[in-house]
Amino acid sequence: MTNSDPSGLTQLGHASALPSSPEAATLETVPNPHPGTLYVARFAAPEFTSLCPVTGQPDFAHLVIDYVPGATLVESKSLKLFLGSFRNHGAFHEDCTVYIGKRLAEALKPVWLRIGGYWYPRGGIPIDVFYQTGPVPDGVWLPDQGVPPYRGRG
Repeated sequence: MTNSDPSGLTQLGHASALPSSPEAATLETVPNPHPGTLYVARFAAPEFTSLCPVTGQPDFAHLVIDYVPGATLVESKSLKLFLGSFRNHGAFHEDCTVYIGKRLAEALKPVWLRIGGYWYPRGGIPIDVFYQTGPVPDGVWLPDQGVPPYRGRG
């Protein structure tokens, strides 16, 4: 679900329960105050959690979402609730990361979007998953996502 009417925001400024699933979550948008200007907005979620679909054990990731807005911005409380809806959702790392990227791209219709999912090891293997909607637009300054590769205890 997507809500793009800024006067009809249903979550910001209201008590909002965590959605029962990512599919049930509503991503709300607000107008971009600088449409036509190429700039990057970044969200970092260093404590993202979901569940392993096989064992039901928790999986943890550091997500970094970068996007060049088009006409709208994602409303941050709705993004927080959307990401929180994965806490009881069973899916593999690749599915979670790509699904989040696709849902955001669908809701925002950004000029460009990328997500880096830096997953903590399970079974001794960290899995990093990356998705983007296309090439970085010319003239956009894009910093490194700043998440170092997993090094273990050293």
